[in-house]
Amino acid sequence: MILLTVSGACSFMGSFAAWRMMPGAHAADPVSGPVSIGGLPRPGFPDGMDRKFELVARQMMPAVVAVEAVRPPAQGRGKPVEESGSGVLVRLPEVSGIFALTNNHVIAGAPAEQITLSLSDNRVLRPSRVWADPESDIAVLRLDEANLPTAALGDSEGARVGQWVLAFGSPFGLNQTVTHGILSARERGQVSLGSTIRIKDFLQTDAAINPGSSGGPLVDLEGNVIGINTAIASTSGNNTGVSFSIPINRIKRVSRELLRTGSVSRGYLGLQVANTFDPATARNLGLDKHEGALVEAVYPDTPAAIAGLRPGDVVLKLDGRPVNNENHCINLIADLQPGQRVKVEFWRNRQAFVVEALVGDWTQGQARLKTKGQ
Repeated sequence: MILLTVSGACSFMGSFAAWRMMPGAHAADPVSGPVSIGGLPRPGFPDGMDRKFELVARQMMPAVVAVEAVRPPAQGRGKPVEESGSGVLVRLPEVSGIFALTNNHVIAGAPAEQITLSLSDNRVLRPSRVWADPESDIAVLRLDEANLPTAALGDSEGARVGQWVLAFGSPFGLNQTVTHGILSARERGQVSLGSTIRIKDFLQTDAAINPGSSGGPLVDLEGNVIGINTAIASTSGNNTGVSFSIPINRIKRVSRELLRTGSVSRGYLGLQVANTFDPATARNLGLDKHEGALVEAVYPDTPAAIAGLRPGDVVLKLDGRPVNNENHCINLIADLQPGQRVKVEFWRNRQAFVVEALVGDWTQGQARLKTKGQ
């Protein structure tokens, strides 16, 4: 589990039981249904909601796995490093066979023969092959066994803020754990993760997620996987009600490329955007909305430089898609295909302009920058 260090006040979540003495009742008899506490009504679940939770949990549990990985010690010295997390068995679109989805940081550096997946029926499996994308923290493991239970993949684009979700995993080694909450937000990107993770586009939930839950599925009440749990914001290392999951649509795309080519191609324009673009700066530049991404640097001889972009420009749209903020801009560029042409709408001198850029390859672009020492 990746921990996000946060400062300031922390929220603590607890539970309590409400009791009311009824004629002939004992102090330990719980009251059914919502009761009044301090004059305020205690909210209860809608009729049948607890049954819905139960049905989804029963449906999902067989497809949820506990993942254990052992990687060699650094430089061959010391003891092997053991990592634990969670995963989910799925069938991927346009590909035959059964795969386990998890986080790259759970299995990074471990050979396939040192990775085990424990099922709810106590079977222990090993993957025959492993693919990983460190930049999005996604890992895909092939399983040769047939007739394994699998979970259905949903559509994270249709996920709604406020909807109920269930999180599955193995926190603290407690396999087959399920918690519930709501989808708190979408497109969260302003979070600091590991140095290798560049693609940050998360679903946020208040469902309890703790160390060992990494790689477990986030599921809607139709039993569809809409995300893979990957990080929590915490000062203590434990759940505080702010957790992040990778949207399943991004996982589908990354998985498809990993299985087809062994790597993920990403677009590159050669610009750096600022993380300090605030409403006051937007107003000073003449923008009526705090949207877009402020260009902080444009590297020489890159697609952005050739197209005429400059530091101080604000990228407003990419191929007609509005840019919400700097992280959204990074993700939109990464999702472009190298070799395609993209229309870049930007703001300069209180006017909007449009230029066309030829998208480069991110890996090649980074290699050139390192060669030039930039």
